[in-house]
Parts: sequence; structure tokens; C-alpha cells
Amino acid sequence: MALSTLRQLLDHAAENNYGIPAFNITNLETLLSVMQAAERTNSPVIVQASQSARKYADDLLLSGMVKAAAERFPNVPLCFHQDHGSSPDICQSAIDLGFTSVMMDGSLEADGKTPASYEYNVEVTAKTVELAHARGVSVEGEIGVLGSLETGSGEQEDGHGFLGTLEREALLTDPQQAADFVEATGVDALAVAIGTSHGAYKFSRKPTGDLLAMDVIAAIHAKLPNTHLVMHGASTVPEELQELINANGGSITKTYGVPLDELEKSIRMGVRKINIDTDLRMALTGSAREYLQENVSSFDIRGMMKSAIRRMESLCMERLERFGSAGQGSRIKVRPLEAMARFYK
Repeated sequence: MALSTLRQLLDHAAENNYGIPAFNITNLETLLSVMQAAERTNSPVIVQASQSARKYADDLLLSGMVKAAAERFPNVPLCFHQDHGSSPDICQSAIDLGFTSVMMDGSLEADGKTPASYEYNVEVTAKTVELAHARGVSVEGEIGVLGSLETGSGEQEDGHGFLGTLEREALLTDPQQAADFVEATGVDALAVAIGTSHGAYKFSRKPTGDLLAMDVIAAIHAKLPNTHLVMHGASTVPEELQELINANGGSITKTYGVPLDELEKSIRMGVRKINIDTDLRMALTGSAREYLQENVSSFDIRGMMKSAIRRMESLCMERLERFGSAGQGSRIKVRPLEAMARFYK
């Protein structure tokens, strides 16, 4: 099966009332875990790479690995997505490498640290939509700045995120501005700010309405019933993974992620793409720590990674099943990029 665009997968998800996890990958092991989980559950899936992941894994090797995965798992509808592209040029480079979807994150300026004006965001996002749609590639935009409602601060996960603190209003997407933004840019999907953030340290207690503004999602969906919404920073940060890491030499301070039941609720409110990165990192590193603790004389990389792959695959399967993606893969017929380019004209 050819690689799919984001628009095709999210259209199908919207028509059938389910959500699709978007898993960030860094290496072969994370990609293999995601693809095996999608194949076992007959699910469509989104594999995404940040700019720093592209730099770490090497652009050509990373893109070649994902293209090979599409051939190795021909029954899995697979979207290859650029996460948090910081400029139209970055997005263009991703398209040239074979990414079938790009995120133009104009909520921050090109440095990835400074909150941008609405006008700047519209300008760079509309430019990206124009160049991407000409190639049949989907575009995700972002309106609002991702950050904690608890502390007012951003984070620098993967080198991306604002510095300092902002008022609560600045950390929540305005529904009317979201509607204006979609009209002005023509994006296929829209990431919104509701109090989630990247990394493990999202909340110091189980989030309620004061920390996780689910009502904002509902208000945006009411304004944009036909726009696919995206939740960033949606890892659940499972307690058992915190305990696994800490039991094997780590030091993770007690923290809370986004509860799975809240993610399921968001899907009913129009969220179709749910980003997950931290959970995979914790599963991999926790497994590696455990293996090395139990096999102190070992230097077997494959032995260490086998247990990590099993744990990550299990986690991915749970997300695919809970979000309703399981069983949907064989129902999707992927259209080539040329057909999508005609679709946009």
C-alpha cells in the first residue's frame, strides 16, 4: 500500500467517529513497534518525526526507513508526518524527502521559542498550504501556544516550545480565531491549545477542568464541525512506566499525563489526531534500564531492545484500540498524491 496523506486518514476517521494516534519515532525500534501494533490491530496509523529526530536519524535514512516500512507492512494505511515544522522551507524539505503530511507550526516564530503574531502564523501557514497542496500533501496548522495552565510556562521538548510564562488566555485557543485561521489558510487539520504540553511533566495532579480545558475543544468543534482537530502533548505518562524507570535506577518525579478517558472524550468532540511521544520514550528507556539491571554483564543491544519493542508495541496497540482505530485499516483505500493534488484544485 502506498503512503497515505493525513487528510485521507482523518476524513475516514471523522466519517466513522474514531481517532488516530500519531506516534513520534526516533529510530528503527520505535518505528517497528508502531507498525507491528498497527498490523496486529488492522489499524491506520500516523508516524511522525520532529526536526530534531530528522537530524538525529539522518533525513535520508529516516525517510528511507519509513518508505521501507510501508512496503514491509502493505496492509497498514500509513501517513508520514513532519511534526512541528518551523518554517515553510522546513516543510518543503520534508515534502521533497517523501513526507505525505507536514505541520507548519506558525504559533511560534522560526526560532521555535518566540510566540508569533496571528498575522505571521496565517502568512507562513497559508504559504505552506499552497506549496504542499500542489503536491497532494496534507497540512496541519496550529493556533494557540502549547503550555501548562498550571504554571503558565512552556517547555523545550526537542528544542521546541516558548520560553518564560504566559497568561492563561494566551495558552488557550480562541474558538473564533481558530475559525478565522482555518478560513484564511485552508489547513487540513488544526492543532489547538487546551493546557497540554510536551514531555512527561504535564500536571502535578490528575488534571481537571482548571488544568485541561476540554470545554475549549467543544467550543472549537462547534465553530468548525468539519475541521479535523489535533491534540498535542497527549501522552498519558503511565504510572507503571514511572515506577519501572525509578525501580531500575531512574529518578522520575511523580507526574500526571492526559488520562485515557479524557482522550476518548476528546475524540467525541472532534479530535481526530492524538500525538504520542513521551509514552514511547518511557517504555523504551524503562525496558532498557530493566534489562541492564537484570543482565549486568550483558552488552547485547538486541536483547535490550527486544523487551523495549514488546513494551512499546503493547502500548501502541492499547492506544489504537482505545481510540477506535483498530479494525479500520482494511476499510481505507489509499489514493496516490497525484489524485490528492487534483482533489485540492
